[in-house]
Amino acid sequence: MDLESGSHINPAKRQSWRSVVMLAYQSLGVVYGDLSTSPLYVYKSTFADDIEHSESNDEIYGVLSFVFWTLTLVPLLKYVLIVLRADDNGEGGTFALYSLLVRHARVGFIPNGQVADEELLAYNKKDDHLGLLNGDPSAPTGGAMTAPWMRRLLEKHQISQRMLLVLALLGTCMVIGDGVLTPAISVFSAVSGLELSMSKEHHKYVEVPVACLILVCLFALQQYGTHRLGFLFAPIVVIWLMCISVIGAYNIFYWNPHVYQALSPYYMYKFLKKTRRGGWMSLGGVLLCITGSEAMYADLGHFSQSSIKIAFTFVVYPSLLLAYMGQAAYISQHHVIQNNYRIGFYVSVPERLRWPVLAIAILAAVVGSQSVITGTFSIIKQCTALGCFPRVKIVHTSSKIGGQVYIPEINWILMLLCLAVTIGFRDTKHLGNAQGLAVIIVMLVTTCLMSLVIVLCWHKNIFLAICFVVFFGTIEVLFFSASLIKFLEGAWVPIALSFVLMTVMCIWHYGTRKKYEFDVQNKVPINWLLSLGPALGFVRVRGIGLIHTELISGIPAIFSHFVTNLPAFHQVLVFLCIKSVPVPHVLPEERFLVGRVGPKEYRSYRVIVRYGYHDIHKDELEFEKDLVSSIAEFIQSAGHEQNGYVEATENGDEKMMVVSAGFRFHEERAVEPVEAPGPSNSKAMHSSPIPPKKRVRFVLPRSPKLEKSTREELQDLMEAREAGMAFILGHSYMRAKSGSSLIKRLVINFGYEFLRRNCRGPMYAVSIPHASTLEVGMIYNV
Repeated sequence: MDLESGSHINPAKRQSWRSVVMLAYQSLGVVYGDLSTSPLYVYKSTFADDIEHSESNDEIYGVLSFVFWTLTLVPLLKYVLIVLRADDNGEGGTFALYSLLVRHARVGFIPNGQVADEELLAYNKKDDHLGLLNGDPSAPTGGAMTAPWMRRLLEKHQISQRMLLVLALLGTCMVIGDGVLTPAISVFSAVSGLELSMSKEHHKYVEVPVACLILVCLFALQQYGTHRLGFLFAPIVVIWLMCISVIGAYNIFYWNPHVYQALSPYYMYKFLKKTRRGGWMSLGGVLLCITGSEAMYADLGHFSQSSIKIAFTFVVYPSLLLAYMGQAAYISQHHVIQNNYRIGFYVSVPERLRWPVLAIAILAAVVGSQSVITGTFSIIKQCTALGCFPRVKIVHTSSKIGGQVYIPEINWILMLLCLAVTIGFRDTKHLGNAQGLAVIIVMLVTTCLMSLVIVLCWHKNIFLAICFVVFFGTIEVLFFSASLIKFLEGAWVPIALSFVLMTVMCIWHYGTRKKYEFDVQNKVPINWLLSLGPALGFVRVRGIGLIHTELISGIPAIFSHFVTNLPAFHQVLVFLCIKSVPVPHVLPEERFLVGRVGPKEYRSYRVIVRYGYHDIHKDELEFEKDLVSSIAEFIQSAGHEQNGYVEATENGDEKMMVVSAGFRFHEERAVEPVEAPGPSNSKAMHSSPIPPKKRVRFVLPRSPKLEKSTREELQDLMEAREAGMAFILGHSYMRAKSGSSLIKRLVINFGYEFLRRNCRGPMYAVSIPHASTLEVGMIYNV
């Protein structure tokens, strides 16, 4: 009997482990491409100065010791054991941490937030995953007493909220900067293997053109998406990891089997004591061994915690250690180095294997670069959704995988910048200095935000947060100082890029907030609409009129401005607000928040459509169908709020309800006769016959439970939908008020207006037919 029960249980466990192992295998090609190619340039960047000329192995053992402990403490201890637990409903990255803090401390700068948003399932999901610190995640600890005063501090002082936002944007800017630098250094380092097969005078004329050609091809292929070749990514990285592992093991046993002694931390102390300032500056090269570690957290949404942990702990981590130990073993027996490139990766590869390894290295570098570029597109999409980046064209390259996006403008800008730094530096050392500073700043931002998450979200004792910041912050500040000292040797690039990006983000965010504040201050009270009577004071024509607004209550000024000049409108009036909420995904059944604007006879509704920062916006036809269905569902269920619907009251003037787009009209297709052409067109008629037109007619479902007034309201909605929709969009012009400061005038009149004129329109307006669109121009004096 026991054996039978075991036979029923074990297959499920085996299946579960199979799926985890498969995800771990797939994560190797998406998450670890950048991290796995770091052996190509770590030692070359570290020994770029005069350290390699010493006849002693102390410097070599010291660098290997630093590499080992850096790999162990940062990716393994910090990310795998701690940071990966801070997921935002399965999503990771800088904005995931910021989103957690926004929800728990209410420090966000999303202007049109609602109390109803806090009823979302993703909003209230428990975020305490740190089971190793507490047996019961929901049980209060010492942090329960610490969190309130820290939360009050953040909520009370706007300066602290702005600092938190700037910190998140800084991390985002550095991630985008990494999208420029990682492809450059990865591809250039992989191509540098060509220098071993040609003279020093010739290889410098070959490396840069070949690297640039590969980069151009890489960025040119982004528009086709990665789903077509994605199945090759994992095998390429696996083969690469096997190559560096086998070569590393061979070098250890053949050249120096005692290299394992360098794993002792004593050699780090000995290295710094002997090399002093030169050794400290060389830590900027050691830092490159953990480039790509942040991808473990940023790409968490595509995989699972278990799969990413297994892939790193049992495959990537041992492979990298063998690779670095093997290179150190070879270098320890080859102190006479004539050229700088001799300290690189390829010199430790047996001569017969160099060409195959070179080909695999280039493919692995392309895979690693591809992952970083895709991650850059993803984080810009998040910034755009939360109003922190100008609107850009977002193309979803895969209908099955929502996270795969392509942004044309950003892609070509990244390509030009990548080619510029490759041609400008033409050197692994300067590229490494630039990339190292970008990577360590992202890690410092993660450490700072993570310490707040430990207290505010996990409700742990503040002592644990302080220990986390002090321990990992000390390590990262050490590397940060070593990278910053090389500001003039390439480290200025990420600083310059982040300064430009931060300026753009802050200007856009500031202008967006000022525009919303103007809308709130100038909105028309609902009493104005009620005073017009059921006819609303003007002619009601057939169809549905959608007035887009950022407001969640009240009547937007563009509507009153419109009807003042054109006293006619549609029989069904819908005030539509499409907004983002600080969660990664919103369930379809929670997406629509619907309410009436005025009595039932007015046929006026407010619909708030909520998207997470990772959600895909639906196309026009599907969105229209769901929008009308949600209004119909609201009409049908308006008198039955208690039947499983969540009710919310906003500002006391409108009662709204969360509904799903479950209501469906029946469609009947009727064939309309086509008028016969005139005599002059008879010849054309014979050559190309005109097919009869098909007209879709919507019919109410037969239900005896519907009341007469409800059926009449649904009938009006059905007839309006049959007649078609018209979109009323505001076309705003921002101007700073007279008497504003010079900085504000520059930011609003030039900065924000320049970005607004040159960025894309709202996502919902891209696919709307021009014949169905009306634009109302308004000047905003902010």
